[in-house]
Amino acid sequence: MSKRIVTLAHYYTQPEIQQMADKVGDSLELSLYAKECGADVIVFAGVRFMAETAKILNPQAEVILPASGSTCSLVTQTDVKALQKWREEHADYVHVSYINSSAEHKAISDWIVTSRNVDDIIASLYAEGKKVAFSPDRNMGAYLNFQYGYDMPLWSAVCEVHDKFNQAALDEAFAAVKTAKYLIAHPESPLPVLQQADYVGSTSGMLNWIKAFNKEPDAVIFVATEDGILYNMGLARPDLNIKQAPIYAGCQCNSCPYMKMNTIDAVKRAQAGEGTRIDYLTPQQMDDARLPIERMLEFSKRYYQ
Repeated sequence: MSKRIVTLAHYYTQPEIQQMADKVGDSLELSLYAKECGADVIVFAGVRFMAETAKILNPQAEVILPASGSTCSLVTQTDVKALQKWREEHADYVHVSYINSSAEHKAISDWIVTSRNVDDIIASLYAEGKKVAFSPDRNMGAYLNFQYGYDMPLWSAVCEVHDKFNQAALDEAFAAVKTAKYLIAHPESPLPVLQQADYVGSTSGMLNWIKAFNKEPDAVIFVATEDGILYNMGLARPDLNIKQAPIYAGCQCNSCPYMKMNTIDAVKRAQAGEGTRIDYLTPQQMDDARLPIERMLEFSKRYYQ
């Protein structure tokens, strides 16, 4: 009996990689898709923490990462031993961690959140009278503290792609546009950028915002996130003038170097069974990391359905 091989590609991979995939989407969405379709082999064209999440949620499957070096600055900037000490210093806090984190990081978390549900989960915890410590994304945590008046202790790691967006470059870009202009932004961006945004949300949320846009037809829409999603936005709404937000004057060129390691050749090799296997997580590590993810999934099931 042949194995069911499923190829997953994140929105931030190159268009030709997305065209090779059975499913394109956000990281958690992709891992859940693999589970629903009963994949025996998962080729995950993304970054390592995404492939780890796929393995945690599909422990029976073989998970292959096409590019061994495809990591994430939120992971590399987080020393898990230091994080454990930080957590112990905030022992009376609920430790909420963004899904963009390593399996080891997830395993010492109480809750895992995505950029879609982070607002609702943290609001729910505060409504229960609990205190929250947030990791690893400092920018996302700072936005939540600003937006809702929280005083969460924050771990200090950033996404090196989103952290490059800045207010001065946006102001200059906006000044050059004589028609209506809008800014939509991912919450991994710095607070001054998020404060300017007309919409702040997940990658899928921004794509849906573009799909539903029905205002000025000549508007310029700036998008503060990795440039890969502009391909999907252009497919969905070729009638709109969509630009990536600049990271400095005159530049619209912000790509995740790790996502772009997923080349056509690397994905083809992974589909043939070559590549980096996510086979180093122990059953205990996967069980510990799965618990806060399942807590999030159960919340989402109750809250959104």
